[in-house]
Amino acid sequence: MIEIGSRTRRLPAPAHVVWASLVEPRRPGARAWLDLLADEVDPTVVSATAPTRVVWSSLWPGRPDDEIYLDLSRVGLETALGFTLLTPDEMPDEATTNHLRHRLNRLLFGDLRLSYGQ
Repeated sequence: MIEIGSRTRRLPAPAHVVWASLVEPRRPGARAWLDLLADEVDPTVVSATAPTRVVWSSLWPGRPDDEIYLDLSRVGLETALGFTLLTPDEMPDEATTNHLRHRLNRLLFGDLRLSYGQ
């Protein structure tokens, strides 16, 4: 597997809350945060270990073999959330790589963060 990108940032919610948001992003009653673009699809949970890891399938139909590893750890009352985007295929070109990284940053550290009120 080739690493396309990774990043870790803190989110202002406990790990079990963040984990639930990742495992069931469209759960009834939850704040909406997974706002996908036209070329993206909802991820499938490939595997999950509460409350420390979630593995998603690719968000991009044109890159069906990519996987997104999401690792969570408690930092006080917050959660350190890290993503690692991996592919078994060749590394994408620079523009695609930047787009994929940007989208995961936006979804996880922008939209998901805002769903917790910050």
